[in-house]
Amino acid sequence: MPVPARLDGLRSPVGLGKAVCVLLGAVAVADVLSIAAGVHSRMLLADGMDSGFLAVDEKALTLADNMYGSAGALQWLTFMATAVVFLVWLRRVRGNAEVFDPYAHPMRPGWAIGAWFVPVGNLWLPYRVASGVWTASAPVGTPGGRSAAPRGLLNAWWAALVATQVLSRIASRFYTRAETVDEVIEGFDMLAFCDALDVVAAVLAILFVRRLTEMQTHRAMTGALPVERPPLRAH
Repeated sequence: MPVPARLDGLRSPVGLGKAVCVLLGAVAVADVLSIAAGVHSRMLLADGMDSGFLAVDEKALTLADNMYGSAGALQWLTFMATAVVFLVWLRRVRGNAEVFDPYAHPMRPGWAIGAWFVPVGNLWLPYRVASGVWTASAPVGTPGGRSAAPRGLLNAWWAALVATQVLSRIASRFYTRAETVDEVIEGFDMLAFCDALDVVAAVLAILFVRRLTEMQTHRAMTGALPVERPPLRAH
């Protein structure tokens, strides 16, 4: 029999959601700075090539390297800060989603954080967590049921995130192993593309966080609703 969901265990995700969005904006800014520094270094090397020989002012090259390194450090700092706050936010919305509908989740609440630290599995396990939260938080009366709620934004964010992580590792490995000037220039191009893709992922993440936070806010305002236990599967 359906039983009413208790909403007294809900915790507002609004403040954390705003903090995550601000930090994601900082990530995007750091990516843009990295792109600018990388393009500067690339142009310096490309312009310094003369008949196959490198002729670049050493001080200018050192300054460009320092700028690129500083941009990379800023990227790392903003990423780490964002990751911590994002996980806290995700754990909260996962807890709220458990209150909305404990049967909508393919994974237990602890996986909201743990899924991100599973080698290889972190390419899809966090998505399963987010998908369950999305379903439980979907508006009441969604055509076809809450499991059929449109999730194009969720899918786009996750695709961009995975693409960024995979391609960035490939580009970083190529750049660190580059031996010739041409390979270094190609490495700069690959990293700049990955940084641009990361900007897209950050923007999609902001939209995802805002949308899911709004969904939970509206869902909480709806009040307690019956929750149907799914039928048991025959073994």
